[in-house]
Amino acid sequence: MKLDELKQGISSFWDSVSEGWQHLRQSASSALTGFKPGSSTNLPLKTQVDDAFFIPSGTWSMLGGDLFEDERRVVVRLEVPGMDKNDLDIEVQDGALIVHGEKRFEQENTEGRYRVLQCAYGSFRRVVPLPVAVLADQAQATYRNGVLRIELPKAEFEKPRRTTIRVD
Repeated sequence: MKLDELKQGISSFWDSVSEGWQHLRQSASSALTGFKPGSSTNLPLKTQVDDAFFIPSGTWSMLGGDLFEDERRVVVRLEVPGMDKNDLDIEVQDGALIVHGEKRFEQENTEGRYRVLQCAYGSFRRVVPLPVAVLADQAQATYRNGVLRIELPKAEFEKPRRTTIRVD
């Protein structure tokens, strides 16, 4: 009897882990964004950093986001902390919102060494598929507290109509 209970417990645990992994893969896969250092990224040299995992040629980071839709608009919010709004470019192309940017590294002004360098720096490109056609020329964007918010009016929307159908 105990062996059957153990098998059932392991099976239940494995199903839960598998379901959680699938959810993580589906919801976070588009948020994983590659960063490639450019000429103005200002990263320190590998010899200036003690972190064995520091890779100056490029790294990955999660740029979490939300997409909200109502009858009139689509609102996209992306977390892009540590940037200046002037370093962000936004466009709509082929049914997707595309955000380009470059996050620059700022050196400390004192002597010392970096022990850990976990933030992503460099240029990135994040693509968010849009669920409907939008009026890109009427879009508005704001950047506050590390969150980029883009509001895109829908190209066509109908106010909900109420139609009564008579039953014969």
